[in-house]
Amino acid sequence: MSEESARKDLPGRLLRLLSLLQSRREWSGAELAERLGVTGRTVRRDVERLRALDYPVEGTTGTAGGYRLMSGRNVPPLLLDDDEAVAVAVGLMTGAGGSVAGIEESSMRALAKLERVLPARLRPRLAALGGVTVAVPRRDAPRVDPGVLAALASCCRDRVVVSFGYRSRVEEVSVRRVEPHSLVTMAGRWYLVAYDPGREGWRTFRVDRIEGPSGTHRRFEARELPAEDAAGFLTRSFARASYRYSARVRVALSAERVRAGVFGPVLGEVEDVGAEGCVVRLSADSVELVVQSVLAVAALGADFSVEASEEVAGRVREVAGRLARECGPG
Repeated sequence: MSEESARKDLPGRLLRLLSLLQSRREWSGAELAERLGVTGRTVRRDVERLRALDYPVEGTTGTAGGYRLMSGRNVPPLLLDDDEAVAVAVGLMTGAGGSVAGIEESSMRALAKLERVLPARLRPRLAALGGVTVAVPRRDAPRVDPGVLAALASCCRDRVVVSFGYRSRVEEVSVRRVEPHSLVTMAGRWYLVAYDPGREGWRTFRVDRIEGPSGTHRRFEARELPAEDAAGFLTRSFARASYRYSARVRVALSAERVRAGVFGPVLGEVEDVGAEGCVVRLSADSVELVVQSVLAVAALGADFSVEASEEVAGRVREVAGRLARECGPG
């Protein structure tokens, strides 16, 4: 490419360079030059131009050297393709609707800004989705700091070890240093699924109990999660943990049919036990949550039996009695 043609192509090339830097944690200079169809010298000049526009592009060391887009003091413009822009808008709609406690106001402000700059071709898609997208708020959900979510999501994406203070169920605070895998939202709460090298095992952390997350400079190789996905691991960890209230439901259905029949995830471990059906093990800090799960399994219509603590069993009998009275004849 001649010097004159390079100058003419500068605005579009800077946008392509910025898009590449935003799509991956790190690029070598040679890779960027090949993608852009220019020389390494031109890449270096374009990087300097981006820095002059307040984009914090950092040079990396190594055999060939490289570049990465770092966090800056200000929020520079982001490049989103059509699908990404619509996905962000829908996510903001659900946040503004109260599905995630603590970020409603921030979501509404961000959505208003995004809608002002969306291309005309995307507005019909967004209007159609907005007309059918409804977030059902959970008023009992704990508030989550958007900055904490963003910091954890960044570390998950970049496979960077993260350090944070963690407050346990009994209000004990410890410093944790983990390899983050995924963020999962369930029943109005956010959870971080991560591998804890210090404890040599996979762990889940409630995000509303995480304080001051900070990414380290140490990267890690992704480990294989001992489950099909992060949501499945989270559900299984609930069942295996020992919480204040618990129940064991034996039901004359296969584990597959129980999972398919219950609306939403089964908040417990479901295990086949032969021809007679399966066993659902439930445990939670909330007696209401355990009782709701027991009733959801019972509503499938198959024969079942329940083993539970007296608090759980008493509440199940109370609810069953009220249902019988209210639904009886007359």
